[in-house]
Amino acid sequence: MTTAQALAPHLPYLRRYARALTGSQNSGDAYVRAALTALLAGEQTLEPSLPPRVALYRLFHSIWASPAGRYDDGDSQAESLPTPEGRLLSLSAQRRAALLLTAVESFSLDEAGAILDESPEEVERAIVDAQRAIETELVSRVLIIEDEPIIALDLENLVTELGHEVVATAATREEAVRQANLKKPGLVLADINLGDGGSGIDAVNDILGSFDIPVIFVTAYPEKLLTGERPEPTYLIAKPFLPETVQATVGQALFFHPLKRKAA
Repeated sequence: MTTAQALAPHLPYLRRYARALTGSQNSGDAYVRAALTALLAGEQTLEPSLPPRVALYRLFHSIWASPAGRYDDGDSQAESLPTPEGRLLSLSAQRRAALLLTAVESFSLDEAGAILDESPEEVERAIVDAQRAIETELVSRVLIIEDEPIIALDLENLVTELGHEVVATAATREEAVRQANLKKPGLVLADINLGDGGSGIDAVNDILGSFDIPVIFVTAYPEKLLTGERPEPTYLIAKPFLPETVQATVGQALFFHPLKRKAA
């Protein structure tokens, strides 16, 4: 098996991770391209002692942490703002990376440590710090768009336990748009396929025509959306989802959205 064949199954998920880490599809994809370009050019190599997926993420992090090139969107002055968002933006990105690697990408503490060049104990401390900051500072009003009642209830319970308020749930495109206009949520969790109720993507597009709010898509087939084509979702949760995955992704979506508004 060639290196390209070994890495290909992991690239859609690396793009997902990069976008969540940077808060931007453009920035995340740019870092992934830079990592792959460096690998193909012989400027970087995969650590042979690591499994291909772990080695790929480690390579990405070496590019992401390098001062040679920066691809991030946003306004760096936001870090000094005396607001919850400003305080969060001063949080170490390494802590957020530790949280995403374990909660969203399902790496073990040992694997995340190999990726970040830290000990498992340091990764665990970083996760606790990141979770505490995100839970304390970011609270939002959430609209859930989901046609399966049990899944909708699971999501509602999860985000409520995280301290957020679920202002409405909707099972169809029309109801989602109506509830968004009525309740004015600060975050949307949307299923891709609403069955007879239409498309969750269409519902989100309708909502974003009126509101500038972060959106997290929920789907059983994430690889169908993470193809490298545009437009793609910045935030994506795969079904079946774990509570820590929802927690980490919601936190990242709320973390970055104020910065994106200031930069607009």
